[in-house]
Amino acid sequence: MVRILAVQTMTVQVYDPAMCCATGVCGPSVDPHLVQIAQDLQWFQSQGINVQRYNLAQQPDVFVNNTRVAGLLQAFETQALSAVLVNDEIVSYGRYASREEILAASAKQPSRPLLRLPSHMRERPSIFPRPIPQPI
Repeated sequence: MVRILAVQTMTVQVYDPAMCCATGVCGPSVDPHLVQIAQDLQWFQSQGINVQRYNLAQQPDVFVNNTRVAGLLQAFETQALSAVLVNDEIVSYGRYASREEILAASAKQPSRPLLRLPSHMRERPSIFPRPIPQPI
């Protein structure tokens, strides 16, 4: 008897704020965070991981059609961006997640919370009916 195991491909999705180009790595002054996330996403792709990157200025429909990202935007407006999701679970928002955070999130069980609010967003009232869980 032959067993066939389903292998789930890891997917990393990055939802960027409105930028002039797909990566934001252009112009006279380049944000070092954009350079780092671009390098990290290239590394993930080289490891066979599905990477999807969206720019609010160029693909607003993708932001609206993802209920998690739309919820973040509704609650925190564009301060929620950049948002990083791994396998449709929010890893970070309001900043770019590091390579280590993305890898750690991919190894966690879905029942464990994957996010911590940035300090500047903790004081803002939430529209969610229950508090967002904090990591243990």
